[in-house]
Amino acid sequence: MLTILSNPLSPKLTVLCESLGILTCRSKRPTCCSLSEEPKYQSLSRRNLVYVLVSTPCLFATLPSSAKTKSKSPYDERRLLEQNKRIQRENNAPDEFPNFVREGFEVKVVASDNYIKADSGLIYRDFDVGQGDCPKDGQQVTFHYIGYNESGRRIDSTYIQGSPAKIRMGTNALVPGFEMGIRDMKPGGRRRIIIPPELGPPVGPSTFFSSKQFEVFDVELVSIQSCERRTIGFYSDVTCS
Repeated sequence: MLTILSNPLSPKLTVLCESLGILTCRSKRPTCCSLSEEPKYQSLSRRNLVYVLVSTPCLFATLPSSAKTKSKSPYDERRLLEQNKRIQRENNAPDEFPNFVREGFEVKVVASDNYIKADSGLIYRDFDVGQGDCPKDGQQVTFHYIGYNESGRRIDSTYIQGSPAKIRMGTNALVPGFEMGIRDMKPGGRRRIIIPPELGPPVGPSTFFSSKQFEVFDVELVSIQSCERRTIGFYSDVTCS
């Protein structure tokens, strides 16, 4: 019986089938082969041929794929959104906390229209604008903050520590997105900052963060102080007031 294969066999698969006595190829064309009437091994039949063809895909010639990319289902997105909301409720996330729909490496931020997205990718919302001037490089800022992960779980808080944080602007002492978020705040201002992974902290075994996720910070800018460097002999110090 002559078997016409819809897809050509690779030379390796053709040699394999002939050596097992499954096929007898009467032509150099790999598509024209016939099942042997007396295979070398009686247990090998047409079913075995199908098994060989299916279980050795690497022996086939590469064929172009015509499959379409699976589109996202609105139902799946709603399900993931509701799942994130449920987890945030369990973690006692604050009111109007942003939601994160994560599917693989793709994350969609779902937030109200009160949030503003900057060109850098940073997302923020002001609860209180505050008064006065914004901090400049070299100045010291004093602020309180509460940090959350995508699930709304609190990961850090200066309120719990009992004292605000102090840092000089422009010294790369803060996470890039965090410094961007407080750079245009005013004393007395309260802001929620959503930091994307590309503006977030480094990840790895030696860091506090184990994976690239969005980080959310509620920040209260307490004060801004100007700093002055004083050098006496070999001793140098910076005082801020």
